[in-house]
Amino acid sequence: MNDQKLARINELYKKAKSVGLSNEEAMEQAGLRKEYIENVRKNLRGQLNNISVVEPDGSITQLGEQYGCDENTTSETIKNQEKLS
Repeated sequence: MNDQKLARINELYKKAKSVGLSNEEAMEQAGLRKEYIENVRKNLRGQLNNISVVEPDGSITQLGEQYGCDENTTSETIKNQEKLS
């Protein structure tokens, strides 16, 4: 997500609070917010997948390999996996 899109999200938010949004603007805002949230989730997954834990016996567990997911895994897939376990 680039700075222009973030600025547009903020602009639409301010307009929604002051005068309201047209249907087209509301749809644009929803799409931009969805894109932003997916971007945040992707970045968080990337950070969590790089965490290593040193076990009491001295071994190192890579949490990304054990519990993580690749960048193509969606939040819906994760929810389905949690239901199965």
